[in-house]
Amino acid sequence: MILERAVTKLNNEIQLIGRRTLDKGGYILIIGVVHGDEPQGEFLINNYLQKNVNFPPEFLFIPCLNPDGLANETRTNANGVDINRNFPTDNWVSGEKNRYFGGDAPASETETRFVIDVVEKYAPKLIITLHTPFKIVNFDGEGREISEKIGEIFNYPVEESIGYPTPGSFGTWAGIERQIPIITIEMDEEIPQENLIEPFEKMLTLLH
Repeated sequence: MILERAVTKLNNEIQLIGRRTLDKGGYILIIGVVHGDEPQGEFLINNYLQKNVNFPPEFLFIPCLNPDGLANETRTNANGVDINRNFPTDNWVSGEKNRYFGGDAPASETETRFVIDVVEKYAPKLIITLHTPFKIVNFDGEGREISEKIGEIFNYPVEESIGYPTPGSFGTWAGIERQIPIITIEMDEEIPQENLIEPFEKMLTLLH
């Protein structure tokens, strides 16, 4: 059952997929393809959904947040904006118009506003975002304990910092400023996507 749907400027769909409505605050939100050149998240989520029609009701999935970037094989969306620099945080900056461009204004992008609406409507208790390529588990907010368990599953170290500034990031907006634990799994991009299925599904079992 599709709970929400939004349309980007290129008429591609962003879907939030869940089985049924729980009490507000009971959800775990799992997001793939924040950056269009990191397709692994969509592959893993869709593979799981195809095999698990009756997946746990607390799971909410956005398989592909950036369909335009995915189609164009670019980090940024169709407007050349890095979605993960476009959130309305205290440290947001527009920045240079490169692959980390934060946009002309905070939350200027359809994709950003879509996620904000989802978080405000469903108040998830935990957020997981699927990225590449650093082979670490990064967390914002009170997520260290669950990050350590996920790190053991993927055999990745846990890092509280990604190692460089990320103004306007989703982690800052949700994890730091709203105290919703958000875990960023930076997966290995050099291995076949199929090799990530087992740890991804073990993680979902852990979360459930």
